[in-house]
Amino acid sequence: MAALHEANDTMDHPTSTTIGELKKSGWKSRTVKEELRANLILRIRAGSPLFEGIHGYEDTVVPALERAILAGHSINLLGLRGQAKTRMARSLVQLLDEWMPIVAGSEINDDPLAPISRYALNLIAEHGDTTPISWVHRDQRYTEKLATPDVTVADLIGDSDPIKAANLKLDYSDERVIHFGLIPRSHRGIFVINELPDLQPRIQVALFNILQEGDVQIRGFKLRLPLDIQFVFTANPEDYTNRGAIITPLKDRIQSQILTHYPPTLEMGMRITAQEVRSTKDQTARVRVPDLLRVLIERIAWEARDSEYVDRKSGVSARLTITALESLISAAERRALRNGEERTVARIGDLQAVVPAIVGKIELVYEGEQEGAEKIAHHLISMAIRNVFADLFPDPAKARKSKAAAEGQRTDPYQSIIAHFEAQQLDVPMEATNQVHAKAIASVEGLLPLVRKLHSYLDAEEQTLWGEFVLHALAEHSRIGRTVLAGKASFGDLMASMLQGDTEA
Repeated sequence: MAALHEANDTMDHPTSTTIGELKKSGWKSRTVKEELRANLILRIRAGSPLFEGIHGYEDTVVPALERAILAGHSINLLGLRGQAKTRMARSLVQLLDEWMPIVAGSEINDDPLAPISRYALNLIAEHGDTTPISWVHRDQRYTEKLATPDVTVADLIGDSDPIKAANLKLDYSDERVIHFGLIPRSHRGIFVINELPDLQPRIQVALFNILQEGDVQIRGFKLRLPLDIQFVFTANPEDYTNRGAIITPLKDRIQSQILTHYPPTLEMGMRITAQEVRSTKDQTARVRVPDLLRVLIERIAWEARDSEYVDRKSGVSARLTITALESLISAAERRALRNGEERTVARIGDLQAVVPAIVGKIELVYEGEQEGAEKIAHHLISMAIRNVFADLFPDPAKARKSKAAAEGQRTDPYQSIIAHFEAQQLDVPMEATNQVHAKAIASVEGLLPLVRKLHSYLDAEEQTLWGEFVLHALAEHSRIGRTVLAGKASFGDLMASMLQGDTEA
């Protein structure tokens, strides 16, 4: 292969500078789909992953993509927002040869051994094997266009250029005055159209011949350009009915449609979120985020995807959990800075800071709009706390209903905690120092002993966090009262809290 493809197997810039030198090197032309196929085969044989940093698709999307590439198909990635469709399309560049030769000065990356443009044909006819060539890195062989209603055929395909005609003193009928659009300029590369349904139907029609025959016809000119392009489209299934549609003849010409999806497990979602979160070294050193909080944040997205208030067809992007975790870290960092502390641990109370990250990432149905976005965000946080608590602690509802037996008497594990609040109230300031916060949680009778009994592996910092988690969860299950106001959360007797009103601000 090294003999046939000088550019494939070296990290150095290829040395050939003319067509003659290129021929002597043994380089042979191949289509972009042949490149992708050959390099994918090398990866599969080497056991290398198709994508780096994309998780959860190993058994679903990735095999489908590999089959499409091996078959030489155009591809449509169909899925809800935040499912890494664009990232996967961009990653396909890594399957291209690192360097590709073109006729020097060619606007459409003419193959020196198989030119198609009038410019390249004339240049080679004049200079032969001394025709200069240049080398294009694979990163420059990727073109991406966001489909919007104002995109024109001229943008994608091309049109005559009056300025070029004037400068070259050519007639408008001369094909040398053509200004090529994005698609011809992507010749021998990858061209991606994001949100394909947003293209007007008449613009989609312009893609027919390119996908079926592999060439373009520019109005007013009798020319055919047999383009060599790997097309990748992305679309949201809801777009088919809301903003537009992929017209049937175009769908018929796209050879492989691959469905994407959200992470199949909570653990996989956490892995993706942890990978994508942008935090500085200072934040990492100053703020500890225990796994419990990472699970809760991921669970918020899961609750949103199942919520009757959230438009499921619109989807809940993975960006929700990423920005939520970043907001949580920032809230904890802000508190530490204000308190003059070098280090802190994120808290359940810090989840109030993720509300702005939630409201901007969910589309509500009518009932949700009536409730209000912030109220729905608080509801999703509450549901996350309830459901995660159910996996880690005994069910408070069942514990309350259990009756003592003559032998092996079963008691309510939360009894001492609830009794504590029958006589007094606990105020937990959101901006409390580490010491004050830990002291407040430890003051609740039976709270930390319960945490240590059921989760003995926790260190002291996490025991405090989990103790706070138990208080919020018991409030969610109506075993104790809770009033959340700006600046603090107050826990007390359930009846007193109901009279006072459980509010969130």
